[in-house]
Amino acid sequence: MITSDIHMHSSFSSDSESPMESMIQGAAARGLKTICFTEHLDYEYPSADGTVLFEVDMAAYEKKLFELKNKYKNDIEVLFGIEFGLLPHLADRYAAVADAHDFDFIIGSSHLIPAPWYKKDLEYIREHGSAPKDMIHGDPYETEFWEGRAVEDICDKYFQTIVNNIAAYQNFDTYAHIDYLIRYAPKKNKGYTYEKHAAVLDKALNTIIEHDLALEVNTAGYKYGLGQPNPQADILKRYLELGGEKITIGADAHKPEHIAYDFKKAEELLKTLGFKYYTVFKKRQPVMLPL
Repeated sequence: MITSDIHMHSSFSSDSESPMESMIQGAAARGLKTICFTEHLDYEYPSADGTVLFEVDMAAYEKKLFELKNKYKNDIEVLFGIEFGLLPHLADRYAAVADAHDFDFIIGSSHLIPAPWYKKDLEYIREHGSAPKDMIHGDPYETEFWEGRAVEDICDKYFQTIVNNIAAYQNFDTYAHIDYLIRYAPKKNKGYTYEKHAAVLDKALNTIIEHDLALEVNTAGYKYGLGQPNPQADILKRYLELGGEKITIGADAHKPEHIAYDFKKAEELLKTLGFKYYTVFKKRQPVMLPL
């Protein structure tokens, strides 16, 4: 039984309005034993108006978390984490953050694909007259990201970012939602399979395994109407076939009502595929728990 949700966000992340305390209370009400806050830190995330997005106030975040961790210590275990939005040239900046804080858990994720054809690159160039190298990137979350592009080509480019990011930086614990982009594709996961992207997906999965990282099972896929988690079942099956064992589980909740979202479905799927354990990280060390 899954009793830990170790990927969630509060109002310390730019895309959530939920107070941290309400997230803790919501998790405790669901009977969870352990949660981990993993607030977003995405350096150089593009914004049309130049606003700084996804750069968490680390001092305020850490202070509030440990205050509430102590307050609710008899109700639920609260862990201290972070989600790094990886890009190869940012490796040193993320390394400095990892070294400066006593995290329990660090998530690595791909939210952006460097793409000079992306609309926000063009807007930036018009406004500033030039585009600094590797500064503006494309997020599949945005509708215009997909305009005029072949979905299969975009998927391959996205999966390659996983390989590139890990080659540049490995000081994290799990790779999150490795097919994140399919949530926002024009037809979502209709017609999307492991087989169509097997070459690059195998490269990504093998890279995760070779660096002794975990693979996240992110149940927000159910929330987005995919009928499966991210990654979906055929990719999870292949991960196991390649020798991958460590999985972490999180709902990627930004509101209390989405905590532990469809964990029962995910548990049944994982058992059917042959997984016997899931992993929780404490003080950056893996703890294996039975499904």
